[in-house]
Amino acid sequence: MKEIGCNVLIIGSGITGLSIAYELLKRGIEDICIIDKESVLGKHASGRNSGVLHAGIYYSPGSLKARFCVEGNRLLKEFCINNNLTIKQNGKVIVTKDEKRLDTLYELKKRADSAGALSTIIDEKELKDIEPYAYTFEKALFCPETAVFNPIEILSTLLDILISSDKVKILYSTSFVTIDGNNKIKTTNGTIKCNKIINASGSYADKIAHLFGIAKQYKILPFKGTYKNLKNAKSYLVKSNIYPVPDLDNPFLGVHFTKSIDNIVYAGPTAIPALSRENYSLIDNLNIETLPILFRDVLLTIVNKSFRSSALGEMKKYIDYYFWKEAKTLIPSISPDDLESSKKVGIRAQLVDWESKRLVMDFIVIKDGNSLHILNTISPGFTTSMSFAKYVVDQLL
Repeated sequence: MKEIGCNVLIIGSGITGLSIAYELLKRGIEDICIIDKESVLGKHASGRNSGVLHAGIYYSPGSLKARFCVEGNRLLKEFCINNNLTIKQNGKVIVTKDEKRLDTLYELKKRADSAGALSTIIDEKELKDIEPYAYTFEKALFCPETAVFNPIEILSTLLDILISSDKVKILYSTSFVTIDGNNKIKTTNGTIKCNKIINASGSYADKIAHLFGIAKQYKILPFKGTYKNLKNAKSYLVKSNIYPVPDLDNPFLGVHFTKSIDNIVYAGPTAIPALSRENYSLIDNLNIETLPILFRDVLLTIVNKSFRSSALGEMKKYIDYYFWKEAKTLIPSISPDDLESSKKVGIRAQLVDWESKRLVMDFIVIKDGNSLHILNTISPGFTTSMSFAKYVVDQLL
């Protein structure tokens, strides 16, 4: 490829990029080009998603996550139903292990009400009717709109719709290299001239934004999410989704149980500091960024008390005993032998504001001339995708 032209260029074919292209089509925008550095769809965050469609419980009022999660939940369910895709609305309970966390449970209820998410405070007896083997201290929160889905199925269907329109093309094995003057970018397969550029590149969004001269205060810090499986003989212990009350100062939800669309019960994920943006196994994909990432981890551990507590707690979960100990707070009857290793693993591309040394809790959208940059589309990014895409396209146009 020497030089091609398009109206709108989207960098990244994850759920965010595909949903934006889908929304552009709905508004009559044509000649859209999507590029992806990989040779296949869904190799990273979107394809490795937990498969949980969130209800909109956790997010601070007024945040982009709170604004778009409830509608995103509805739109993605409708998309699955209309396209005969697999989805199970099995609900979720959020439980608390002691009295100290009851206040946070009620705060979650307030946030749910503010966002328009359905939720109900239930007692221990009502919890037993929903999740017979789960434990809570006095109260729990029931979220009926939580569902589970197949991420790859949704990504593939979206892409098929886009390609069949003849108004969208996708170029695989094509990496963004740099800006090449006005309205042009260089890729590993040549130059693309375009009217508008959307940076939806997930874990690389900060690097690309920096090449445009913006968002210099933001840096991605990757975290590895590992899981364990509940052995098949013990899958009856979980009927839907069992989550703990989280620490609202950190974006991680703690080890929880999810029964997938295939009826596999996953326990996890961890949120262990990773050594690269694609560090899926212990020493996988180490590169020139590994030392700078380690430096950021160490510095944040020193200066950010909340991060230090979370990071040190998560590191312990590499040890099976500590992973089981946390899982046991949700289901007391579980034994260490009930959990087995899982191949499921993902990377959370967590954005850090390096000026304040704080983890960024919300999505970030920055418009700069004819380019628009989307950073920190972490959980619930898949759930919000179709609702969030409306907002992004509004900003673009």
